[in-house]
Amino acid sequence: MKVKVLCRNPDDYVRDTKKDIQKVHRNYDPSLHPFEAPREYVRALNATKLERVFAKPFLGSLDGHTDSVQCLAKHPMSLSTLLSGSCNGELKIWNLANRKCSKTLTAHTGFVRGICIDSKASYFLSVGDDQTIKQWSLPCTETEVEDAPINTIIGKSIFMSIDHHWKKPLFVTSGQQVDLWDINRAEPLKSFEWCTDSIHSVKFNPLEVSVFGSCTAERNIILYDIRANTPLKKVVMSMKTNTIAWNPMESFIFTAANEDYNLYTFDVRRLDQPVNVHMDHVSAVVDLDYSPTGREFASGSFDKTIRIFEINKGHSREVYHTKRMQHVTCIKWSLDNRYILSGSDEMNLRIWKAKASEKIGKLKKREESAFRYNEKLKEKYRHHPQIKRIARHRHVPKLIYKEAQTIRIQRQSLKRKLDNKRKHSKEGTVPIVSERKKHVVGIVE
Repeated sequence: MKVKVLCRNPDDYVRDTKKDIQKVHRNYDPSLHPFEAPREYVRALNATKLERVFAKPFLGSLDGHTDSVQCLAKHPMSLSTLLSGSCNGELKIWNLANRKCSKTLTAHTGFVRGICIDSKASYFLSVGDDQTIKQWSLPCTETEVEDAPINTIIGKSIFMSIDHHWKKPLFVTSGQQVDLWDINRAEPLKSFEWCTDSIHSVKFNPLEVSVFGSCTAERNIILYDIRANTPLKKVVMSMKTNTIAWNPMESFIFTAANEDYNLYTFDVRRLDQPVNVHMDHVSAVVDLDYSPTGREFASGSFDKTIRIFEINKGHSREVYHTKRMQHVTCIKWSLDNRYILSGSDEMNLRIWKAKASEKIGKLKKREESAFRYNEKLKEKYRHHPQIKRIARHRHVPKLIYKEAQTIRIQRQSLKRKLDNKRKHSKEGTVPIVSERKKHVVGIVE
């Protein structure tokens, strides 16, 4: 007689304490799970829907300015400190943790055109319409702030922008020309000139620290090296570029915000055409800033929206807007890669989440694993039509929707016109020009 006996060890299924998670045994043999793919698809669909349900990116606003916010500066060592300058000459130092202004400085007469902070966070510099460069001590506490600047340099013309070197005590200013300054001297070390028009933006490369770029009113993007006496290269665009931003992880990549509603990502090794053209804005792009990872950047536009683009995608993955927010004038991405800070015309600073549906606060282990699992499912099934439609859809204000529709019709009409012209012309007389090439007029070395 043959007897079969079931033997179970309680250690395999009994919890040690009441707070432990119940042990679940699974057999991952595919033959036992014939409906695994449909089940995963439903989970991916639900995860995508829940992501849109919980997408609430706006965290709060910082009010206190009495005029439009003109420029922002991030603290290189403190995530909770932000500097802002307005059109009435005020500088404010903000504590983002409690969302309060820790100090207000009357810095300039007229606009504050630019702010930059030393890499060691010992001081910051500001420029304005009163033709002065002012150096201020950067405090750790409210009591350490002095109302008077440490040093004041009077220039010969209005300074439009300023940026500090990432390692040395040097900074550059732009206006009628580009000047390189030492923090301990009252006269510029070098002056760069290549055009007669004003230069309204200048930015240092965070990796190749000797290289910086500028934008001019003559539609030019000019690259410089502080070790040389003359500019390196000039790219002439079809329309004016408002500002540029360097990729913090790739030293040869920068992105330009243009007046023709687009952003252009360039490789300095090949400037004859951009690496990518980022479309979606329906008005001039005013400012942009890269995330610390270098994979994404945020842009602010005159169309009252903020958009987040992936570096290798032509269209935005996210669009932020509110009823009260007016033209976005400046934008920054926080150094912990979690928040976006924006300043706009109606005198407010706003704090946004970089990922609209991200949960703020400490997560439990089970929550973390559930979020990771849902992300993998969404990535696996992202090309399915239903999931793709839900993940891509965004509600935008009616004016922006109508304007985007008009721009789309204009582009289609122009394409149809060129196709008809090419069809009824001699072969080769109407060449096909790609979208990436048509916006660059030429390069001057």
